[in-house]
Amino acid sequence: MADQQTPDHAPLMARLQVAPVAGDETRAADAMAVLKHHAEQAGVLPSLQEALNATGAEALLAGIFAGSPYLTALIDRDPTRLVRLLSTAPEQRMAELGAELQAATDAAGDRAAVLKALRIYKNEVALLTALADLGGVWNVTEVTGALTRCADATLAGAISWLFREAAKRGQWQPNADGSISPDGYIVLAMGKYGAGELNYSSDIDLIVFYDPDRAHLAPGVEAPGFFVRLTRDLVQLMSERTGDGYVFRTDLRLRPDAGATQLALSTGAALIYYESFGQNWERAALIKARACAADIQAGEAVLQELAPFVWRKYLDYAAIADVHAMKRQIFAHRGFGQIAVAGHNVKLGRGGIREIEFFVQTQQLIAGGRQPDLRTRRTLDAMQRLVERGWIKAEVAAELTEAYEFLRGIEHRLQMVADEQTHEIPDDPQRLERFAQFSGYADTAAFSKALIQRLETVQRHYAALFEDAPQLTPGAVNMVFAGENDDPGTVVALKAMGFLQPSDVLATIRGWHHGRHAAVRSARARERLTEVQPLLVEALADTVDPDRALMSFDRFLAALPAGVQLFSLLRANPALLRLLADIMGTAPRLAGILSRRPRLLDAVLDPGTLGALPSSDELDRLIAAELGSGEHDMQHVLDRARVIGNEQQFLIGVRVLSGAIKANQAGGAYALLAERMIAALKRAVDRELVRVHGRVEGGGAAVLAMGKLGGREMTAGSDLDLIVIYDFDPECIQSDGERPLAPGQYYARLTQRLITALSSATAEGTLYEVDMRLRPSGQQGPVATQLRTFVAYQRNEAWTWEHMAMTRGRAVAGPPALCAAVEEAVQASLVWPHDVEKITSDVREMRERIFKEKGSSDIWELKQVRGGLVDVEFIAQYLQLVHAAEHPEVLDQNTIGAYRKLRDAGLLRAEHADVLIPATRLLHDLTQILRLCLDGRFDPATAPRGLKKLLAVAGEAPTFEELEFRLRENQVRVAELFDELVQHRP
Repeated sequence: MADQQTPDHAPLMARLQVAPVAGDETRAADAMAVLKHHAEQAGVLPSLQEALNATGAEALLAGIFAGSPYLTALIDRDPTRLVRLLSTAPEQRMAELGAELQAATDAAGDRAAVLKALRIYKNEVALLTALADLGGVWNVTEVTGALTRCADATLAGAISWLFREAAKRGQWQPNADGSISPDGYIVLAMGKYGAGELNYSSDIDLIVFYDPDRAHLAPGVEAPGFFVRLTRDLVQLMSERTGDGYVFRTDLRLRPDAGATQLALSTGAALIYYESFGQNWERAALIKARACAADIQAGEAVLQELAPFVWRKYLDYAAIADVHAMKRQIFAHRGFGQIAVAGHNVKLGRGGIREIEFFVQTQQLIAGGRQPDLRTRRTLDAMQRLVERGWIKAEVAAELTEAYEFLRGIEHRLQMVADEQTHEIPDDPQRLERFAQFSGYADTAAFSKALIQRLETVQRHYAALFEDAPQLTPGAVNMVFAGENDDPGTVVALKAMGFLQPSDVLATIRGWHHGRHAAVRSARARERLTEVQPLLVEALADTVDPDRALMSFDRFLAALPAGVQLFSLLRANPALLRLLADIMGTAPRLAGILSRRPRLLDAVLDPGTLGALPSSDELDRLIAAELGSGEHDMQHVLDRARVIGNEQQFLIGVRVLSGAIKANQAGGAYALLAERMIAALKRAVDRELVRVHGRVEGGGAAVLAMGKLGGREMTAGSDLDLIVIYDFDPECIQSDGERPLAPGQYYARLTQRLITALSSATAEGTLYEVDMRLRPSGQQGPVATQLRTFVAYQRNEAWTWEHMAMTRGRAVAGPPALCAAVEEAVQASLVWPHDVEKITSDVREMRERIFKEKGSSDIWELKQVRGGLVDVEFIAQYLQLVHAAEHPEVLDQNTIGAYRKLRDAGLLRAEHADVLIPATRLLHDLTQILRLCLDGRFDPATAPRGLKKLLAVAGEAPTFEELEFRLRENQVRVAELFDELVQHRP
């Protein structure tokens, strides 16, 4: 045992350096007690206690118990495994596990045996890497390398078993010596998996090819059918959830033309595709491709054949433009916004992992054709080689490397919490505090400081790294817009920039110089236009649909009374110009709003405006500054409410469009704005009512938010579903003002005035549409409801659909005590035992009736299509209703929040949550973009190319076609789950 004293061979428990902070000491202590009890039952309590006595081991486990339900479950499931891992060197155990897996899969007699062997191996590797990572025993590179080897080993074991089974069926011929080899079957690892940088809860991205000339197929067996079926079986072996969990979620969507091709393609078809139709994003993806399983030699040969496609000696203009278009489409625009912590995506967000990876890949694409030493898969290796080649400075690479390792560590901890493939920092304050401690920090403040430092470092260097990037416009061309005839050189230049109708572009810009619009009638305005024009044309060309962008900008210009200020602002703020161009080219709805209200442009001039979303207190201050505190008449209040409300709604939309926030953050932002506007206008209405009618003794009114507002899932233009609930001293018979009113009449008038304040049109436009149909008795009932009536109605008279609606109920304005009483009444109505048979029957009947009246087969009718928003919301509401009596902890107004709580409570199977949570997020994200950009329905055939690109980015798909494929696939799976989960029960 002497060699165990050296660092590389010492047991894991002797090498612990750090531990998460056990913020929730009670949870940690309870979990430790359960572990010791199970260890005693398993006969390993003395060994466990010995391990806990090791320096840092008990602190490590306490931190895990406080911060990660997933790892806690892995530990608790098998105390013997935990003791083995703590008392063995992790490198040694990884090697032992690989050998054990190979022996187990070789001996597996049936599918159940191989499923179990793969999952037992994966579970132990998952726990081993988590302990080594959280304990500071392995660095990020060692952790990602171990996870990659785990994927390689499981794929190898699964493929070996599948080919042996094929040989037993007589479909595959053994070698001359009787062995079975998967010759001609090619599995390429892509992305982080290909680079050996797999993250903790990652999918594995694969591309599968086959070479029929190398295959040992039995006579009469057709290669396409055989290899497609085998690949489908492979995905099921890896992805299927059993009682032992799953191995890896397996994604084959990076294959050529994924929406139209089979799971496995012949090498001939693949090579023809890449040579004829390959996209530049596919070139970037193939940088990391690696032959990882089955016929490695054939896989390496295919990659060699693809090298000329990936590594071009000379990039033509279009390829360079594509590289920079990818940058603009995937990442936030430089010059806008601030980095946030809560809700920030450490992979795709500003200053995140992708910015580092993307810079490296683009530089590899640009230079790798002539400098073969840059053709390396690992991000940090490529970074070092770029330093050696003089592409970047050593100190810059050092800072980016440190930030990359830090962010990858945070990414791993995000995924360790619940084994979710997430990259987003929690936005709930309690979850954020718990996660900060799980990441090893004392509190949110310390964590935020460390995270922001790295994000800002990456953002700063990322912007600088592209300062000297090739221009997207041919700078040597002096474009001419004067004269009656089109200048031939300018026509060529505009075409090269991406304009499809250069003559129309020339005619439009000539019209500006001829003073066609009021904004350009003065000589000074035209002088300023001449100064900004090259930048403007370039920015419009840099959108995905330059012609549409130019026409939208022309309509915007036509609505301006003067142009001097605008052109001066655009000349001084290139980033503002880029944002304006993107609005014009991508979001017709926003462009229309801007054309009607050009002063909204002033709201985006302050870079801080597009940074972190304003907090509740900040919004209250902004609104109070506009509305005042009672010194203005009601008409002034209504006008100013529309100014500030519409401005803030516009800014949320612009934040989404510019990449400052993600689409899935917009729902909460719109909802918070609506809450604060409701609260402010209710205060104004209260003041007016008191002035005329006095006060009701002991009285008050609370506003209960329902629907999208209650669930914090609002979109641009969402209605407000509200219920007003009041209460008062039972001894009071009327208000005490000059014109007294009975309490019921008083609060009915308050409600009517609040509706008017929120929804009426003034000279400054409209604010919100208000829907009161969810109140007790609907449109037949009074507009305001007394608390006791509300309680009695929910208890004795409410229909199933009303209880479903109540799952989203949330008090957003009114006296705190009354708000608490209202929310308590809502909670009581939901936790009261319900008739499960009746709820099930009602929910299914409602869904069928809605589909009969409003259903659609169009996948872009995101709400009403089978598997759309109605289905995901109904499933969540149904499951909460049937389980809340015994499990009140599952109640959550937000759909995704509800699914998470149902999963964590063991009431929604993990494999179902793995479908429903991403599907709900995708539907919400796409809905946000569509409501933001369009007023009508979305038709892919006529939609702006920029909008389709924006949708693809929001859905994290490489192309719009791939997005449609994923969307259709998700809807099918959700529809199936609706039928499975919402069913009659005994």
